[in-house]
Amino acid sequence: MLAKPRIAIAIGDPAGIGPEIAIKASLSRKVRNICDPVLVGDYEVLARYAHTLRKPTPKDIVDVGAINVNFLTPGESDAACGRAIIEYASKAVDLAEAGDVHAVVACPQTQSSIKAAGVEFDGYPSWLARRTGTNPDDVFMMLVSDRFRIAHATLHLGIRNALDIIDTARILRVLNATNGVLQRIGIERPRVAVSGINPHASEDGLFGSEEAEIILPAIEKARAVGIDANGPFGADTMYLDKNFDAYVVMYHDQGHIPAKLVGFDGTAAFAIGTPLLFSSVAHGSALDIAGRGKANANALIWAITQISGASTDPQPLN
Repeated sequence: MLAKPRIAIAIGDPAGIGPEIAIKASLSRKVRNICDPVLVGDYEVLARYAHTLRKPTPKDIVDVGAINVNFLTPGESDAACGRAIIEYASKAVDLAEAGDVHAVVACPQTQSSIKAAGVEFDGYPSWLARRTGTNPDDVFMMLVSDRFRIAHATLHLGIRNALDIIDTARILRVLNATNGVLQRIGIERPRVAVSGINPHASEDGLFGSEEAEIILPAIEKARAVGIDANGPFGADTMYLDKNFDAYVVMYHDQGHIPAKLVGFDGTAAFAIGTPLLFSSVAHGSALDIAGRGKANANALIWAITQISGASTDPQPLN
């Protein structure tokens, strides 16, 4: 029998629901049937949440020692929590790079707390790029669900800033990363749809020129190297065509809105273009219910199952 992959679960914001769903997922039979989960966080934090849940404290924990549990209040995230979030994720990445685990799944983070801690962070993909020494321009986020695979050319940026960096070269890089991931999971010749920037993909220049000047040249260059890229399409109607294996969008809301309408429980966020397998849940820290035992672990379980299947292949997810 083949050994099950070891999956590191970084517990995310210790004041959020991350520790709770990490415990629930690690004890889930569905998870334990396909992998050996390793929780990466603070032992005392996890023991406290396990007591609240009336569950045993998981045995396989990498104790980071990032935060004093005596000063932790569930639902009240601060700079100390922000530093802990990054320390947990960093340790999990270190384990993956050392070959001690096959992949990493991160529980939800709280971006405002990370900012308060003075840590440069605009989402896991670019942070992971810096952590692994990968060019951040080559790393992107793909939301994965039963219905959609959506890769983003830009992510946590204001619209004005996003428009400034969207160019032909960037779109070509995300198309390359997307095509590579799809081939990695067994789709020999993926079909990829590409959105426009403007309403209705500008309707032949009626609403702007970016489609003709920036996006279409990227699609043509991708097709020239064998990538079956198609578009640009209006982002409001593109998803109605189910004949595509993935969709590439230009900015955050074009991808996150349809993915989240489908539901959080069956959506995972993959970092693509990095030398290791890394995924995170697609929802936030839910500070309003933290520490109450009410958090649903289904989204984390979904992310673990998806990355566990991919990690059986020794090649990197890029």
